[in-house]
Amino acid sequence: MRDAITDVRGIRVGQWTHRRWATGCTVVSCPDGAVGGVDVRGAAPGTRETDLLRPGNLVEEVHAVVLSGGSAFGLDAAGGVVRHLEQQGIGLSFAERTIPIVPAAILYDLGLGSGTRRPGAAEGERAARRATAGRVAQGSVGAGTGATVASLLGRDRALKGGLGTASERLESGA
Repeated sequence: MRDAITDVRGIRVGQWTHRRWATGCTVVSCPDGAVGGVDVRGAAPGTRETDLLRPGNLVEEVHAVVLSGGSAFGLDAAGGVVRHLEQQGIGLSFAERTIPIVPAAILYDLGLGSGTRRPGAAEGERAARRATAGRVAQGSVGAGTGATVASLLGRDRALKGGLGTASERLESGA
């Protein structure tokens, strides 16, 4: 037990990090499917397929979730994850097709690195291929590479953020 998200059976995490660009992406993969939920907040949220996670929709499970730097451009990383999962035969079976369900969200990190280099489909696919149930790197890695907090008052007053993971086993065994 590491108290990490990968302690949950069927969950894998893969990351792509580029330190010089100060950006990256993280893929939480659940090839057997998992029930997802979302609470979108912020003054300028950037998401993909998060509406699917609302109760009452036809789709009841996801096959991966992508967190990416690169602001709106980083949403392209999810396309690479979808492609990778499709090649593996992972996804929702519908009308004789396999459709991977991959919600994504981004964070703004364009002010730290080059700003012109950000995660795209190739980087998302690399992160998906690296997904493992093993130990999860935390901090300035993957989507957390260029993450900052408290930047509303200006970049010079921002604090370094990062990526974390957690899990907890309940008395019921869940």
